[in-house]
Amino acid sequence: MSNFTMQTRLLAALKGEAVDKVPVCSVTQTGIVELMDKVGAAWPEAHSNAELMAKLALSNQELSGLEAVRVPYCLTVLVEAMGCEINMGTKNRQPSVIGNPYPKNLDGAELPNDLLQRGRIPVVLEALKIVKEKGGSSLPVLGGMEGPVTIASDLAGVKSFMKWSIKKPALFEQVLDLATEAAILYANAMVEAGADVISVADPVASPDLMSPAAFKQYLQPRLQKFAASVNALTILHICGNVNSILDYMADCGFEGLSVEEKIGSVKAAKTVVGKRATLIGNISSPFTLLPGPLEQIKSEAKQALEEGIEVLAPGCGIAPITPLKNVKALVEARDEYYA
Repeated sequence: MSNFTMQTRLLAALKGEAVDKVPVCSVTQTGIVELMDKVGAAWPEAHSNAELMAKLALSNQELSGLEAVRVPYCLTVLVEAMGCEINMGTKNRQPSVIGNPYPKNLDGAELPNDLLQRGRIPVVLEALKIVKEKGGSSLPVLGGMEGPVTIASDLAGVKSFMKWSIKKPALFEQVLDLATEAAILYANAMVEAGADVISVADPVASPDLMSPAAFKQYLQPRLQKFAASVNALTILHICGNVNSILDYMADCGFEGLSVEEKIGSVKAAKTVVGKRATLIGNISSPFTLLPGPLEQIKSEAKQALEEGIEVLAPGCGIAPITPLKNVKALVEARDEYYA
C-alpha cells in the first residue's frame, strides 16, 4: 500500500524526489465536451461561472482518473482583466483574444490597483476555492494561466510585439516587465485561493515565434523573476519543438517543464534538463489523444514512461472533442506499466 496521495506524489515528482509511480495528469487545458454534457457544465458558460468551472474540472479527475484538477480552460483571463477584448468561444472552442489595448505604444499602460477584482479573475479564484474544498487535501490543484511573454504579446498585439523586439527594444522590455508583474500578482492570488501548483502556458515564447537568442536575452530573465516570485511550485509549458531553448528553459527556475511530442526523444531531453527540472508530457493531444486508437495511446504513454518521463501528461491542451475513454487510456497505460 502506497503512502502517497495524488497530491504528495505530484508535488514530490515536481521536486525531483522519489515516488512510487509516475503521476499522470494534465497540466494544460482539461475541459472536454463529453464531460460538459455528463455533468451539465458547458463552455462558454463555465468560463464565467465559478461553480460550473469547478464542476467541470473536478469531473475530469473523477471520471478519467487524471491525478490533478486544473482551472481555468483558457489563456485569456488575465489579459482580459488588463484590457484585451475577448471572444468567449463556443462549447468546443476556447476563448481567444480579438483586440489589444496597446497596439501602437504603451501610453497609459500600468498595473491596475484593482486587477484582481477585474473581469473573470474573481471567478477563477472562487473556482479554485471550491475545487480545494471539494477535492480535499489529497488532490493536487493546479492554477493555470498565460505566461508573461504571451501576456505581453496580447497587450501589444503579436505584430507590434514582434516589431518592438527588433526595432523598439525599450518598448519590448517595458511591456514584458508590465506583463511579468501582473502575472506574479495573479499567480500568488491563485495560490492564496488554493492552488498547490501554478501551471504557466507561454506559447508566444516558442522558438516558432521568438529566436533562441531573444529567449535567452529577454524572456528568460522575466520567466526567472516569475518563478522566483511565486509562492508555490511552478510548471512552464511552451509549445512546439523547444529543443533549441530547452537548456534555457531548465534555467528559468520552474520545478516542471511541460513539453510536446515535437521534442522527439524524452531520453535526450532529460539529458539536457538533468536535475534542474521535472520533465512533463509528452503525449500528442491532436495526433494521439484525440483520434486514438486506445492501443496507440497506451503504446506511446508506455514508451514515454520507458524513456523516463517524470510526469505523464498530454503534450498540450486536451482537444475539447477528445473522447473521455481516450483520456482514461492515459491513466490505464500508467497503471499497466507498473502492474
